[in-house]
Amino acid sequence: MTAPISRFPVPESLDALPADLRERILAVQDRAGFIPNVFLMLAHRPEEFRPFFAWHDALMERESDSLTLAEKEMIVVATSARHGCLYCVVAHGAVLRIYSKQPHLADQLAINHRSAAIGERQRLMIDFAMHLSFDHGVLDDAWQARLESVGFSLNDIWDIGAVAAFFSLSNRLVSLAGTPPNDEFYLMGRVPREPRT
Repeated sequence: MTAPISRFPVPESLDALPADLRERILAVQDRAGFIPNVFLMLAHRPEEFRPFFAWHDALMERESDSLTLAEKEMIVVATSARHGCLYCVVAHGAVLRIYSKQPHLADQLAINHRSAAIGERQRLMIDFAMHLSFDHGVLDDAWQARLESVGFSLNDIWDIGAVAAFFSLSNRLVSLAGTPPNDEFYLMGRVPREPRT
């Protein structure tokens, strides 16, 4: 028996959705080969779906001064693990494996970023994300100096904090809905992808 993907309504078919949501979901399906459950979970409220994914894309796809796409995913995995969000750990762990080409990194970060096979710059980046997310922390002069000393610009520091903040929201919504990760995410970046025909 397949577990439900949300405690809340999900579309019975993509045809029931507004055209822009349907197009967005079909584009993701075309790239990934499946529809991530979070898209269907959020689709029951189109007026929230649109700004959620617009903000996601603005944060995660924009080119930062020096923060890489893989480093952004590292923040997501580490903070999502601390929030206890299985969906985001599994889904973004898959993306991290692909971006970093390191099949063990996401698992290490999910358990303990302090002992993961990362550099001091990345460890400090995650320390700061944890500080903001879990210690009610702020960016003070000392944190700014520490982050700048390892090469992060002020724009990068904003990105670190914004990614941590956005995924705190995402983690809570996925937990609220009880949305499980898609089975496909578990193997992504661990085994070679089969060519599509």
